Amino acid sequence: MTDPAQLPRHLRRIGRVFVDESMLDSPLARRVRDRLAGTTHADIPWIAVPEGQDRVECAGRDEQALYLKEYKGRFLRFCPGTRAYHCCGYRIIHIGENCPMACSYCILQAYFQDRVLKVWANQDALFRELAEGFGADRTSRFRVGTGEFTDSLALERLTGYSRDLVGFLADYDNVVLELKSKVVDLSWMDAATRTDRVLPAWSLNAPAINQGQEFDVSTLEERLTAARTCAEAGFRVCLHFDPIIHFPGWREGYAEIIDRIFDYVRPEQIAYMSLGSFRCMPQLTPIIADNFPDAAYIYNEFVPGLDGKARLLRPLRLEQFSFMVERLRRHGMDEQLYFCMESTEVWNEVFGFAPQDFGGLNRRLMDRAFGN
Repeated sequence: MTDPAQLPRHLRRIGRVFVDESMLDSPLARRVRDRLAGTTHADIPWIAVPEGQDRVECAGRDEQALYLKEYKGRFLRFCPGTRAYHCCGYRIIHIGENCPMACSYCILQAYFQDRVLKVWANQDALFRELAEGFGADRTSRFRVGTGEFTDSLALERLTGYSRDLVGFLADYDNVVLELKSKVVDLSWMDAATRTDRVLPAWSLNAPAINQGQEFDVSTLEERLTAARTCAEAGFRVCLHFDPIIHFPGWREGYAEIIDRIFDYVRPEQIAYMSLGSFRCMPQLTPIIADNFPDAAYIYNEFVPGLDGKARLLRPLRLEQFSFMVERLRRHGMDEQLYFCMESTEVWNEVFGFAPQDFGGLNRRLMDRAFGN
């Protein structure tokens, strides 16, 4: 049994908490302080950040800092996709930035080159904006999530942010919230009054990638067990293979994890599943090489994509996609599957159809999310 005084392993490097002066008495700051009390991190320093100063720094090389910040930008955003490829049309609820885990392939390394975990503490402003956006026209549907610039559940043990969102969105029948993570925290579940409006989601990968390129994360078994718990409670789950990595033994590795999925959940319990090949901005490659010297997959055959990102050579992508789709179809998966940021040509070659054949990828996933 886990020691309740011990934080989850992905949070144990937090060595200090910064709080904007304006947020010192916010409900979120009080909650984080209360939840740290009684843990092995109860005595870490709390530092008030004066108005006008937003640059904070960690003390040691391996330390991380938590920064409870008053955010003054837009909370509801569009997915930063590109018209060059088919985008899923996901809307982002922006709750913070950076991640306490360490996955070698993670694009956040290029966005946030520090160890500061930012959380927007002015939740009152967030909820006002969401109420205006979602309440203006109750016939407009929204498929939203928080797992774009941070992990949806990584800080849940301290912040309870996802639980707050689940409770707030209970009043909006036109919104489905996806909680996408590489860790397991199901403390939000008792705030959900409707199981059809929350989509718990986990990223998956081949066992060799999980063990060798993902650090301070939950195991594949832990994620799949959590997916089964949610499915048995009536939630439909989402699973994501992104990024799919090309490495020696990839066929055996992806076959193993695909087959394991269906020991835990049935196809009809999965709302949708994405497949996306590893792709990265040019500046990310040297960061990966420096931070993760054993990440040999960055030396595969890549070409510049239409979005400026390096993408695995198309025949290699097609080989992996075709293998995985065929394996998933053997287990009864079909309409749940989609590609993240791929071309019409790749869709046609692997699936035999393209998003425009069914009214667009956004429409297809919106229907899947709402159970239509």
